[in-house]
Amino acid sequence: MSTDLLYHGWGLGGYQHRFTSFTPGGICFVIEPDPDTFCCSACGATAVERAGVVVRWFKCLPIGTQAVTLKLAVQRLRCHRCGLTRQARLGFADPQRSYTRAFEHYALGLSRHMTLQAVARHLQVSWDTIKDIQKRHLQTHYAKPKLGHLRQLAIDEISIGRHHRYLTVVLDLASGAVVFVGEGKGAETLRPFWRKLRRAKATIQAVATDMSPAYTLAVREHLPEAVHVFDRFHVLKLVNTELAELRREVQRQAAKEDQQVLKRTQWLLLKNPEHLRPTRNERARLATALRLNAPLATAYYLKEDLRTQFWAQRTQAAAARFLDDWLARAQASGIRRMQKLAKTLQRHRAGLLNWYRYRITTGPLEGTNNKIKTMQRQAYGYRDAEFFKLKIYALHQTTYALVG
Repeated sequence: MSTDLLYHGWGLGGYQHRFTSFTPGGICFVIEPDPDTFCCSACGATAVERAGVVVRWFKCLPIGTQAVTLKLAVQRLRCHRCGLTRQARLGFADPQRSYTRAFEHYALGLSRHMTLQAVARHLQVSWDTIKDIQKRHLQTHYAKPKLGHLRQLAIDEISIGRHHRYLTVVLDLASGAVVFVGEGKGAETLRPFWRKLRRAKATIQAVATDMSPAYTLAVREHLPEAVHVFDRFHVLKLVNTELAELRREVQRQAAKEDQQVLKRTQWLLLKNPEHLRPTRNERARLATALRLNAPLATAYYLKEDLRTQFWAQRTQAAAARFLDDWLARAQASGIRRMQKLAKTLQRHRAGLLNWYRYRITTGPLEGTNNKIKTMQRQAYGYRDAEFFKLKIYALHQTTYALVG
């Protein structure tokens, strides 16, 4: 094999081919460096003398299904200028790595479409080698997200695995990039993020969260100038929870024949009316259930009124008038759960109306959380917590992050 093929096929400049050996399932190229290229790896001086060799093997780009290995006697050099004795610098591999840069790039390319195990099996290396390649790439590009450009954020937690393990995730709503991942949930988990945000001198305009007291206090303390918007999805989730509990109470107190009617109506009450299926007679079943109990019907129509009208007003002032009217109707309904819900929404009135200043939600973050769960499920979990976080940071730009 010619030295030109080494250069053009594998990117090995400054090396000469000595001979090739063949083994079952593999090819080994024995190469040697050009002495004219020797220089000190510390200071770059060419005034060096040889001080022994170290034989090393490197995984290289395969030829078809045949694994290719490079065997090189790496020269140790003593520098006359700085007095150090070190191995000669390699132009095709990073220090302390047993594979070439071309092999690393090839493995990263395959990882965009294959699992780590599949790439390792195809390249005939260990799973840990491919994971190390991915982890180094992710550390280089995503380990320290830039925060100075942030303007609008979404914050939420995600449950991972069993035993009530949580991650708190902060998302840049402009780019869709995850900018912070903290283990646990609550205000304490976010403290490292607030420190980084202050150092970056970012000007945060708005933050979207749920109505949790921990997030409310954290945003008020660390981002007093930001507009705090309570997420629409979480508000409606709270309303649906109260409606579902009311249905259970009504069912327990109803006559036996009415209990059978109410028994399977929870999802009909929570569904948007436009999504009810005519083929399953869902509209008629819902109407029958609502006729059985006036408080349940009142709560259902209050829920629908809030869902369809509050976020559809033309101005914040109009939304404020509608919300105040809705809260008054809920209080006047005499339904304990609706009255409790009205008090909760009254306490969070400013954050609800802030949606008309910045129309942001945690919806994009919910989508990211689903990707995280998919990534974890496909990988059957992650033993390396740092690797898992790096994969999350890269979710918005990479596709191989969804396989593991």
